[in-house]
Amino acid sequence: MQKTPEQIECARLSNRLTKRFHKACADFGLIEDGDHILIGLSGGKDSLALVELLGKRAQIYVPKFRVTAIHVRVRERAYLTDISYLQSFCEEFRVPLIVRDTAIGTEDGSKDPCFLCSWYRRKALFDTAQELGCNKIAFGHHKDDIVETLLMNLIFEGKFSTIYPKLQMDKMPLQLIRPLCLIEEKDLRRHAELRGYAEQKQACPFEKNSSRALIKDLVTQLEQLNPNVRDSILGAISRK
Repeated sequence: MQKTPEQIECARLSNRLTKRFHKACADFGLIEDGDHILIGLSGGKDSLALVELLGKRAQIYVPKFRVTAIHVRVRERAYLTDISYLQSFCEEFRVPLIVRDTAIGTEDGSKDPCFLCSWYRRKALFDTAQELGCNKIAFGHHKDDIVETLLMNLIFEGKFSTIYPKLQMDKMPLQLIRPLCLIEEKDLRRHAELRGYAEQKQACPFEKNSSRALIKDLVTQLEQLNPNVRDSILGAISRK
């Protein structure tokens, strides 16, 4: 049976994502024999792709490692995820799913609401990782996230820093890894469309007004000057 143009595009894109995923894992030493990796699954396209790629990779014998996904819900934030969909998606790639609820409680008005939400989500991730005996936590940050974080820190904080493919935690025996670090967001977005990922509803009142949205626009403008601006900035980070 002849494949449709969409099926051909899906296969080619999936192959490209897999190659870049494997390259990131090899270049930065992200996966080792005996690892138990906890995947932070928000329900967005990036974390779903991470479950798909890590789930498939875990079924290959060498290196031998385990993966578990966790979805953290913050009671004060209206992220209306479909748990049954996330469960069936994880089952497709043989990845166990844990759902945890957390609460911010009494908020300090002097702190950024995005910071508070992120902090409590991460605390739940770290606590669960240690409970399960995981030695690594995988996040779905992609190449654009790394570039945008660098620009945000440079412009608003006056420092040359960003999120990195692998980071060893100081106070606990955990490494944070980002296997999608060589993949661009546009490829993940198209992959989600072609694979039919169910879009999860998000009703966070702060999301559209964040500084990151402004930085995304800036990167788009810079792309008019240099179509490979993301690679240039990523190269500057690796040479630092």
